[in-house]
Formats: sequence, C-alpha cells, structure tokens
Amino acid sequence: MSTTRRIATWNVNGLRNAIRKGVDRHLETIDADVVLLQEIRSTPEQLPAAWREPEGWHVAWHPAERLGYAGTAVFSRHPIAVLQRGMGEADPEGRVLVVRTGGLRLVSVYLPSGSSGEERQAVKDRWMPQFSRWAEPMLRSRVPTVLGGDFNVALDERDIYHWRGNRKNSGFLPHERAWLGGMIDAGWRDLVREHFGDRDGPYTWWSNRGQARALDRGWRIDHLLANRPAVRRFREVVIEREAGLAVSDHAPVVATFDLA
Repeated sequence: MSTTRRIATWNVNGLRNAIRKGVDRHLETIDADVVLLQEIRSTPEQLPAAWREPEGWHVAWHPAERLGYAGTAVFSRHPIAVLQRGMGEADPEGRVLVVRTGGLRLVSVYLPSGSSGEERQAVKDRWMPQFSRWAEPMLRSRVPTVLGGDFNVALDERDIYHWRGNRKNSGFLPHERAWLGGMIDAGWRDLVREHFGDRDGPYTWWSNRGQARALDRGWRIDHLLANRPAVRRFREVVIEREAGLAVSDHAPVVATFDLA
C-alpha cells in the first residue's frame, strides 16, 4: 500500500503579515503534508504564541539574522529531521533549509533577488553556481530529493507573460536562465513544466502594478525540482493561485508523491 504525501512550496512574503491575512485557513484548504516556506521575515519569537509550536505541525526554522528579512521554514504534519541549515557555511540570510521526512529529503530554498540593484545582482550571481554545485550530490543520490522554493528565475518565454520587455531585467537575464536550464540539463526535473507541458505559465508570482494579478500576467519563478528517485514517486502538481492572491504575491505550488 502506498502513502501519499503532498509537498508545497510557498513564498509567503512575510509570515506575520500572512498570519494576519488568514494563511492558516489556506493551509487547511491546500491540505499539504509538508510546506516549504520562504521569505518568512520573522523569528519564531516574533510570531503569535500559537505559531511558535503550532498544533498538528512539526516546524523547523531558519530565519535570517537581519530582522524582517528573508528566511525559510518547513511545516510538516509528520515528524521531520533537520539535516542542514545553509550550504555548509554561514547562511546569515536563512536561504537554505534541508529536512527529511517520510523517506523524502526536502530543501526549502530562497534564492537572492537581483532586482534592487547591481550589488544584490552580484550576490545572486555568486549564489547560483554555488547552489547548483552544492545540490549536485543530492541529484545523484538514491534518496528521493526535492528542491522547492522561490528561485527568482523564470526559465523561458513560457514562464513570463511580458518576456520581451524583461530580457534585461533580473530574473530573466540570459545567464540566469542558462544557469537554471543547466540544472535541468544536469538531471533535475522541473515538475511543474513536466506536468503542465508546453503552454504559457502557469505563473506563480504577480506584480502589484497595473492589473497583473487580476489578468494573470505573471512569472513562474517558484519551482519544484526533483531527482530521479523522487520523479518515480511523483504524481501531479497544482498551482494554488487563489491562496497566493489572498495571502502573498506568490502562489503555493503543491506536488503529490506516492511513497512506498
């Protein structure tokens, strides 16, 4: 008999703000067994008491040292073991959190954004190859592994509505796209693209400008990348757009796996 696990990744754009917007109700609707969170922008001590050790959840935290900034966390309905925080060295922005649960190794990852200027783009440019090198042993591992998070990169024209006007903007720069494409060429499988096929979108992030949210003119920058053992257990993926619009500027991406 197989055991089903629903794994979600969600950039909540600030967990305290998400709590005020009713993220708990949406988590129940999504009905994920594990939720990989990014951009929590808080420490457990800054959250309401009920969220520090929420009933029915096992939680691993990796907040940034700078208050109100970045950070990752993992919420799981099943016990989890924290395997690593960061990529083997200091991770002051809390961008990588690795856990294991139910036979799956899961990585909540929040890549830097370069949209604020050249300095942060340089940080992102250093970070990308470092991350892919660090993740390579997990790609070759027999342990089913999923990298889930906000990669801040849209892979190709299908993944961004206004792709022509964004070719010189961070998140769709040629070298960023080549980097993400290189990960996929190396063997990581893009679960969203494999499930939805050759179509525009589905998008996972929308600007607050204009009518991008209402008209679904967004970017697909939230990804679930799986190694071969995880792909063998993969069944389907959905984009929970309504939850994203209600709580964040990102939508949860939820994949279902059958575990022996």
